[in-house]
Amino acid sequence: MAVRATVGSCSIFRSASSSASSPTLLPFRCCPCHFPTLQFRRLSKLGIRFPIFRSGKLAPGHGSGVQSTSVHSLVDSVMEELGALRRRRLVPAAAKVELTSSGGIVEDKLVSRALQQGLLLEFKKDAERVLLAVAQKPDGKKNWMVSDQNGVTSSIKPQQITYIVPGVENFDHTDISDFIQKAQANSDPALLEFAWVELLEKNKRVTAEELAEVEELLRRKLAKEAAEKELQEFKQLLKSAKAMPLNAKPPKSSWLAEEKIRHKIESLEAYAIDACTNDDQRKTAGTILRTMGMVKTASSALNLLIDIGYFPVHVNLDLLKLNIRTDHSDGVISAAEHLLSDSSDLDVIERTDLTHLKVYAIDVDEADELDDALSATRLQDGRIKIWIHVADATRFVQPGSIVDREAMRRGTSVFLPTATYPMFPEKLAMEGMSLQQGEICNAVTVSVVLHSDGSIAEYSVDNSIIKPTYMLTYESASELLHLNLQEEAELKILSEAATLRSIWRREQGAIDTATLEARIKVVNPEDPEPVINLYVENQADPAMRLVTEMMVLCGEVIATFGSRNNIPLPYRGQPQSNIDTSVYAHLPEGPVRSSALVKLMRAAEIDFRKPIRHGILGLPGYVQFTSPIRRYMDLLAHYQVKSFLAGESLPFSAGQLEGMASIVNMNVRVARRLFSSSLRYWILEYLRRQPKEKKYRALILRFIKDRIAAILLVEVGLQSSVWISVGAQIGDEVLVRIEEAHPRDDVLLLKEVVI
Repeated sequence: MAVRATVGSCSIFRSASSSASSPTLLPFRCCPCHFPTLQFRRLSKLGIRFPIFRSGKLAPGHGSGVQSTSVHSLVDSVMEELGALRRRRLVPAAAKVELTSSGGIVEDKLVSRALQQGLLLEFKKDAERVLLAVAQKPDGKKNWMVSDQNGVTSSIKPQQITYIVPGVENFDHTDISDFIQKAQANSDPALLEFAWVELLEKNKRVTAEELAEVEELLRRKLAKEAAEKELQEFKQLLKSAKAMPLNAKPPKSSWLAEEKIRHKIESLEAYAIDACTNDDQRKTAGTILRTMGMVKTASSALNLLIDIGYFPVHVNLDLLKLNIRTDHSDGVISAAEHLLSDSSDLDVIERTDLTHLKVYAIDVDEADELDDALSATRLQDGRIKIWIHVADATRFVQPGSIVDREAMRRGTSVFLPTATYPMFPEKLAMEGMSLQQGEICNAVTVSVVLHSDGSIAEYSVDNSIIKPTYMLTYESASELLHLNLQEEAELKILSEAATLRSIWRREQGAIDTATLEARIKVVNPEDPEPVINLYVENQADPAMRLVTEMMVLCGEVIATFGSRNNIPLPYRGQPQSNIDTSVYAHLPEGPVRSSALVKLMRAAEIDFRKPIRHGILGLPGYVQFTSPIRRYMDLLAHYQVKSFLAGESLPFSAGQLEGMASIVNMNVRVARRLFSSSLRYWILEYLRRQPKEKKYRALILRFIKDRIAAILLVEVGLQSSVWISVGAQIGDEVLVRIEEAHPRDDVLLLKEVVI
């Protein structure tokens, strides 16, 4: 039996009829070569498999030393699998060929096959050419008419046939060209020539059908070995990076430069944040962790990525999990810069000049976006007049613009202890829209005259220009109020107005929820031990109460203004749950009483057609209006009010506002969740660093079960729980110590210090 195939016009199988003294593996004519390479290929279109010999030089690194040993073991493994395959089939081979160490191919006595129409064969055209052809019909007693690969039909003798391709019947001669192309595409001079030599050396005996299985078996073995080698190389990279000092670890970008490494790193990252999108990522991450001797958990993947420097020690996992937008696209930034360069103001004629007023902007000391400020005076009749100035964001951005659409997708600026991710591009938000001390700024000003009881006597809403006088922190504003300076009489009037408003709202059923809250600013968050600045804000602080009351007053005015002019707005309300505050009169005013009342509050609601009562604030209606740079719902209210002031058609109907609000509020909830988890993480990290013997004041808010109490750490502004000894009551202060603090696992264990 002759085992033969062809590529182009080059004979690449030797006939069994060749002289026994002639070596079988001879270089063929078309190119210089060393060893011919055996490759087994599956031609899926034809459904056949056959061995192809191709001459070619060895690939780099495929020498005869270590490589040969590797291939020998590979062939042994393949032959073992072939043996197992034979046993599974439990049927005798139909035709066998024997490979000998001399290189000869010996016919098996069982082989016998008659030529018939449609068979694909190889024949010797002349001394120089070997071609593929398809048998068409007999030509006389012995000869056959065949159609070859060049489209020529001719008569050939049986002696010219060198090989009949097994497993192929009814082949169409027009498909020969495609057959050859597939064979050429699949031929690959590589390690398989060693496999061929090994088969010869060891006198391995396989059937022709089994011979065709070798390609797939070798491919699997080689792929497995290559994958294992790649995995071990990656393991060494990880171990090397882990051993490096913190300041010398490879940058994140280096892990993403090469495709194979990037795939593994991204699989680990997805595994660490529970965001695997397919089984391949989970399998890849699990294999890496197992290879590194680590358990297959998200925390293991996280720790590994931190150890190699891919993640910083304090990486914010929620920021990654929630897919928060941290950067603006180039298109949005470009559009924002264009808006900044456009100096036109459509409302310039309608703006009221209020630059003569003393204007106070009061906010936290690290505030980047200043979008509200206050002025006040006492009228001749003794009543107080207040101006609440709100940055006019619509001076720059219009509904439906690319910048507006991006702001709506974000819904809010995201404020974290480590960074701020503004709703608008930073330059536009902080240089264009924000109020600037000593600069002429565009604003929408709500002016209010109060009755002596704190209720609204009269109001107006106008476009304006202002010139902020002071940028104050809450601490500095409180200090000025305490000093009671004559030259800052306007600040004192604002404080008096805030007191009047607070009293009036309580008479309307408002509930005081002031408490202590932590505020943290982290310096250099990428460092393993960043600086943590912790502040505790007392919401009952005079300056904070002042600002809160003025913002609430502004919201009441806008709700009244919208109602009287039939303007669809996001009117906020909160049904009152029949709360009888007198029941809690025995509780200390402040965090203890607020904690008890908050537990009874119902969820807030929004109506886009008319105001609804806000029971917690004690108002007939309320609209958030004072933060259009930070909150998209405030910006929507500005769009509506500004259009009304200009006498234009309103941009949005109530239905449209409702649809937009559903998207915005969903993103706002995600941002709040991120803020809450980030704040808690850094508070726990702050506590973890404190001396173990340090004691903290804890205010007992309520008892949860038996002697387990909900407490407020006064110096930290964090609520937690601890077992309290018998005798302590709600509202009492006790001392506690930190037993354990694990920010990554959100674990805080406290113990009461009994004196």
